[in-house]
Amino acid sequence: MAPRFRFAATIAVLAIICALCPATVAATEVLRVLAWDGYADADTVREFEYRYAAKVEVTYANSDDDLWYKINHAAYDVFAVNTAELQRYIDRNLVQGLDPSRLANHARQLPRFRDLAAIPGLVRQGQVFAIPYTYAEMGLIYNRKIIAEPPQSMAAMWDPAYRGRVLAFNTSDHNFSLVGLLLGAANPFRLSDGNLTEAARELAKLRRNVLTFYSTAEQAVQLFMRHDVALVFGNYGSQQLKALRDAGADVGYLIPQEGALAWLDCWAITRNAPNPALAEQWIDYTLEPAVSERLSARHGLANTISAHPDTESGQKLIWLEPVANPDLQKQLWDRVISGEPPEAF
Repeated sequence: MAPRFRFAATIAVLAIICALCPATVAATEVLRVLAWDGYADADTVREFEYRYAAKVEVTYANSDDDLWYKINHAAYDVFAVNTAELQRYIDRNLVQGLDPSRLANHARQLPRFRDLAAIPGLVRQGQVFAIPYTYAEMGLIYNRKIIAEPPQSMAAMWDPAYRGRVLAFNTSDHNFSLVGLLLGAANPFRLSDGNLTEAARELAKLRRNVLTFYSTAEQAVQLFMRHDVALVFGNYGSQQLKALRDAGADVGYLIPQEGALAWLDCWAITRNAPNPALAEQWIDYTLEPAVSERLSARHGLANTISAHPDTESGQKLIWLEPVANPDLQKQLWDRVISGEPPEAF
């Protein structure tokens, strides 16, 4: 072929390629994921993109309020939300139903996570609205250098022997539910106003033992390493346990005999998801053993595929639910941490 014709042919081929490239890019499916830090790491996303020839756009939430705002002001396909918060998304018709039979890896989940109807808040009127992904039980962390025999109940935090040596979490909701659980309430999240006052009295008694009320897992680690702490209410569960051990703390961990409060984060698909089929594939992908176990190894979060080594699968976990009177709880909690004595309640 003469050079002139070869040049012309090359130009023609390049023109065809240029014409096809935009169509190829446009044809790439995009999945918009709204998650918490650690739920969609870069390598996890890359593997999914390669397998499904898709583009994943990840946005992170930094609080439940932030999650709510983002879902209401932008388009997402799939997002992570705990069972208690999920209820308002269902109420506002912001999520669509799921068919667990379309998720092959759902059958691999631990028994307590396969029985979706047994988990409060996942099923409404026979329709499944979310699939469990990761959780943290709020167990009891104890200092092995101080406590030889593991305590059996969360009530150990009230033991006068640990005066000034307890770390508790600064929250108005979990603390009242915890006391409700210890008092034998049928539902620790639906306490009457009278029960809340009784719980506030018990929390004021607990304050005598508390070194301080921490707000983050990192803060709890710093306090533990600097002070002679005996017991820690593990609001962040196994994630917090890992952080303490990584810092060199000699600690044990247990689920008390009365059970432990626990948050359960699930994947849900938005009502108007631009790509619901790809969202299902994302959920199923994150339930693969390798992906779920990576979440645990890297971030210390329990997954729903393999049992956590520090807990037994048969131990009692009480999944968080919305509380009955959050405003009154907050008012009472503010009085507790301000220093009012038990007899003031």
